[in-house]
Amino acid sequence: MTLILPPELQGASPEALIHYIVNRFHAGHREQLPQLIGMARRVEHVHAGHPHCPQGLADELDAHLQEIESHMLKEEQVLFPMLARGLNGPARGPISVMLFEHEQHIEAVERIHRLTHDLILPEGACNTWRGLYEGLGAYARELEQHIRIENEVLFAQASQAVKGAQNA
Repeated sequence: MTLILPPELQGASPEALIHYIVNRFHAGHREQLPQLIGMARRVEHVHAGHPHCPQGLADELDAHLQEIESHMLKEEQVLFPMLARGLNGPARGPISVMLFEHEQHIEAVERIHRLTHDLILPEGACNTWRGLYEGLGAYARELEQHIRIENEVLFAQASQAVKGAQNA
């Protein structure tokens, strides 16, 4: 899938990218995940005997929320201020940690897909179950876009700046 940045972010400064990431993705994940956890708990409770019930999904989402919240706080409190100040060299360590954690987030999404049979609803699924799977699909797409903007744009800019400084 090709990464498509909104037009206002084409060639944007690190500060503009950071602002977009925090306001668009971090805020969105903080809103989405608690709602999805609540819906998953309802589905698991109401449909506990159903063979396609995603048992363990709420706990998986709750663990993912804790991991991603910790990750986002590290970005907001440590890495993003460094990048905004142009401290790209010292940011290499934190960037490598974030890249590793991004891989862990993708693995969490893969576990979610396994628990939900790839978000395929059983026949006769209730509205909550439908909403849960629609929300999970939207969340997975947004998380992928979020990670790609950080990895392929923001972190790549920092890496290029370090290489440029070393060659100067």
